[in-house]
Amino acid sequence: MVGLTTDRRSPNHDPRPDGCPVDMLILHYTGMADANSALDRLTDPAARVSAHYLIDEDGTVVPLVPEERRAWHAGISRWRGHERLNDRSVGIELVNPGHAFGYRPFTEAQYRALIPLAQTILGRWPVPARNVVAHSDVAPDRKEDPGELFDWPRLARAGIGLWPGAGPGAPRSPGGLQAQLAEVGYAVPRHNRFDRASRQGLVAFQRHWSPARVDGVPDRTTLARLDGLLALL
Repeated sequence: MVGLTTDRRSPNHDPRPDGCPVDMLILHYTGMADANSALDRLTDPAARVSAHYLIDEDGTVVPLVPEERRAWHAGISRWRGHERLNDRSVGIELVNPGHAFGYRPFTEAQYRALIPLAQTILGRWPVPARNVVAHSDVAPDRKEDPGELFDWPRLARAGIGLWPGAGPGAPRSPGGLQAQLAEVGYAVPRHNRFDRASRQGLVAFQRHWSPARVDGVPDRTTLARLDGLLALL
């Protein structure tokens, strides 16, 4: 593969809204066939998408948008009652074909690059641990990335985000489950019916915090991990 050009910048950014805090870090995968295709798209004015950084599978970090500017990576998104999360987030894209092109584990080189980069970002901006999230967390109806193969526990051990233990895991009503997912941050309905939107929220939870089962079924293992996470908030 031809190596990435690390001095490319994306034109796809604009000012952040006045007074809006930068208090989220959102992680993505590129979901494209290769790194150069992803970089081409992230720097194409017609595509109108970008991120602050791209990390190739060999660990190469490509800065695309200055952190003080708003990159266009989250799209229609919600977390903890906030919308338009591009306004308040830093976005990192990890090169990976994704579920559409042959999803595979992220590389050791990517983690070795990502962890210090994320640590420096968290040192510059007041991002609470519960706001280090996946694209799928903030857009569960549209996105799957970075997916169930991403090593969130490794990041948590490095002080990036959260990784819970297991709580009781007792069954609960649909309304109780919806209320707890909303407490974590997910945009789920609150009508005591376990509908499609509720299932999408639970699938996103599983992808991040209970990846052994990603089917939207509130089994005991998933509920135990949810209880463990709520105990950390």
